[in-house]
Amino acid sequence: MVKQIFTISTAGTDPWRNIALEEFLLLNVPENSVILYLWRNHRTVVIGRNQNAWNECRVERLEADGGKVARRLSGGGAVFHDLGNVNFTFIARKADYSVERQLSVLVEAVGRLGIEAVPSGRNDVTISGRKFSGNAFYQTGDNCYHHGTILIRTDKEDLARYLKAAPAKLAGKGVDSVRSRVVNLSELDETIDVERVREAMLAAFAEVYAVPCRELLPTDLHPDADAMIERRREFFASWDWRLGRSLPFDISAERRFPWGGIKLQFQVERGRVEDAGVETDALQADFFAALPEYFLGAHFTREEMLGALNRAIAAEAEGDAAVSTAPVAGLADDLRDFLTEEFF
Repeated sequence: MVKQIFTISTAGTDPWRNIALEEFLLLNVPENSVILYLWRNHRTVVIGRNQNAWNECRVERLEADGGKVARRLSGGGAVFHDLGNVNFTFIARKADYSVERQLSVLVEAVGRLGIEAVPSGRNDVTISGRKFSGNAFYQTGDNCYHHGTILIRTDKEDLARYLKAAPAKLAGKGVDSVRSRVVNLSELDETIDVERVREAMLAAFAEVYAVPCRELLPTDLHPDADAMIERRREFFASWDWRLGRSLPFDISAERRFPWGGIKLQFQVERGRVEDAGVETDALQADFFAALPEYFLGAHFTREEMLGALNRAIAAEAEGDAAVSTAPVAGLADDLRDFLTEEFF
């Protein structure tokens, strides 16, 4: 049961430090509490845990313009952040974690600004069918977070300049059409700015949970918080984490499903899988991050590859499935069909 809620905001706009702070809060969230963390990044493309940065954004162009690439812990797709966007993260232990309740805070906050919003699809919040907030989720052990964007005055030209749209997402749609389905809150009411949205989120958070609320400092959770966060910032800023290795996979295929797009890649030598890779914007980040290991050493035959996939699916079912979203109907069957139809 939630007995107390905490808020924390940061004035810093370095994405690597902000993500490090988010992780610190996740690992140190007290029992019977929920933390609302509000933060902003300066000109950043944030990619999902299992995505290829080079496929998702124009890295050289972004960095030449003074921007940064960041990789988060959660799954989902690439997003563009600038100072016209506010990011939120709800952090709680599993017993106190409720995506429905957390989303109600966002809907209530926008309602306080005179705008009616509704959750839509697998991870969006929309206004009259136009997306202003994309959400993603992560769990480690008993600790969970739900984070997302709130577009207020984001530069849509920069969004289109730095992000690459996957061909499967653009099928039958022009770039302008895709851009038109994203809306800034300021387009609906020009008086809405970052500070009004912050205030609305804090007020809605207190109203929805209706328990004592106070501001939080990282050092309230651990005396060495600053040093711990800085060490993790170095990790999140590293080339290996952000941009990763690029292997010359010799067999690959990709397909898009209602739960997300996926690209499977294999290096096969002497009939065995020597290496494997997965790129996906699916929300089930841990499952897809672990999936390549199950294929290693398997004979590249229909029977052994399906067996490896089924072991991965069984391991996920036996473990503590992600609490972030309802089970995705048909995901296992979709993967089996994809594997057999594309590779065998």
